Amino acid sequence: MGGISDYIWAFFVGGIFCIIAQVLIDKTNLTPARILVTYVVAGVILGAVGLYKPLLDLAGAGAATPLTGFGYLVSKGVREAVDERGLLGALTGSLTAAAGGTAAALCFGYLAALIFKGKPKK
Repeated sequence: MGGISDYIWAFFVGGIFCIIAQVLIDKTNLTPARILVTYVVAGVILGAVGLYKPLLDLAGAGAATPLTGFGYLVSKGVREAVDERGLLGALTGSLTAAAGGTAAALCFGYLAALIFKGKPKK
């Protein structure tokens, strides 16, 4: 694949994830935090059974950017670390796999907090 079809698949798959989350918010009593955790766990499970990699290959950022992509990244990191380091890898794999994205989120969040003034909800 290449070209515009990559963007279409990314938009389509990312949009499906958003639609599912919105339906869960509108039609269930689940809080947004529980839906986010469900997405991460779903990414871990789909990665563990080998279904997330083909989706990632098809949709690219449409599958890597949502929280399911974070869950897949964590499961992949743990699997690789366990293969390399044994049982200790189960404890360290998720930290090393997600370190770059977590560090970037913390740095950008800190910079945003310095630039913009937050207001409490009324």
